[in-house]
Amino acid sequence: MLCSDCTKNPPTLSPTSGAGIVQEIGGFSTYVTGNQDSKLAIVLLSDAFGYEAPRFRELADKVASLGYWVVVPDLLYGDPFSFEKHTSTTWIHGHCPDKGCEDAKAVIDALKSKGVSKIGVAGFCWGGMLAVRLAALEDYIQAAVLLHPGVITEEQINEVKAPLALLIAENDQICPTELLIHIGEILSAKSEVDSFVKVYPGVDHGWTLRYDDEFAVKSAEEAQSDMINWLSKYIK
Repeated sequence: MLCSDCTKNPPTLSPTSGAGIVQEIGGFSTYVTGNQDSKLAIVLLSDAFGYEAPRFRELADKVASLGYWVVVPDLLYGDPFSFEKHTSTTWIHGHCPDKGCEDAKAVIDALKSKGVSKIGVAGFCWGGMLAVRLAALEDYIQAAVLLHPGVITEEQINEVKAPLALLIAENDQICPTELLIHIGEILSAKSEVDSFVKVYPGVDHGWTLRYDDEFAVKSAEEAQSDMINWLSKYIK
């Protein structure tokens, strides 16, 4: 499902935003930025507003500046959430996370076929539900970050095999903060998996990409830095 915070402060989508280019990877239109000769790749999985959100592409460019090949696939098939076209219920029914995970695998497999040796994944809201599924696959990705993820379960966390960071908004309607903190405790107790769990005070679900005041901007920058630091620890 989508909550009101999932669609609050919507971006103005722009297919020409960002310093990168759009090309096909794994059968999907994909915003790519950074060093395409790098053997180290970061895959960013979008929230409901998709891969044309300017702040999302700005973050991709920021990660790419560290030397990574960053790819942002359009796993929404050109159908980002729109108040004119969707309700939260109709949109999520058309974008099943299990199908999104399979689509993300097609992109990751294509990167591996191009010689990429290490891959990190960061998922935001809807994309977080994909990332937790990818992190459960044996020796498939090297690290993952969930930023204010959509609905995730204890069972999914118990299946996690890749190093995982969970970045949580203090105020989260779609996946209650108390549940996410509990899930974080389960994650932290998995001695066989390296993990990082952090709650960001005073912010709402979706804040890392759709910040709208000075406080949220600073918190978003902090969370983005935490994401980058976590991925950099393993994708090297």
